[in-house]
Amino acid sequence: QVQLVESGGGLVQPGGSLRLSCAASGSIFTVYRMAWYRQTPGKQRELVAGITRGGSTNYADSVKGRFTISRDNAKNTVYLQMNSLKPEDTAVYYCNADTAGGVYWGQGTQVTVSS
Repeated sequence: QVQLVESGGGLVQPGGSLRLSCAASGSIFTVYRMAWYRQTPGKQRELVAGITRGGSTNYADSVKGRFTISRDNAKNTVYLQMNSLKPEDTAVYYCNADTAGGVYWGQGTQVTVSS
């Protein structure tokens, strides 16, 4: 079993920054890809950003140029640096790991962008 523990969410004013972290622990096989998704009430969970083990990244159009995903393979940790935050970025953010042993999700962390 793999556990994903997220941290770094909170309340921030528009234009501000937050950094999310997600650490994988447990019976970890090779982690191929890690990603961040987000979800708001009544909407489907959507991909925010993903990063492969080799460092290739992809982003949702709505966050390009503002968010940066990175990872530390030795620590099985992925980060999401979020800058120039907007109210529409408000959501629960979920960490996702695609591993040789299966796909896992974190419990989610709330990000609220409001003045």
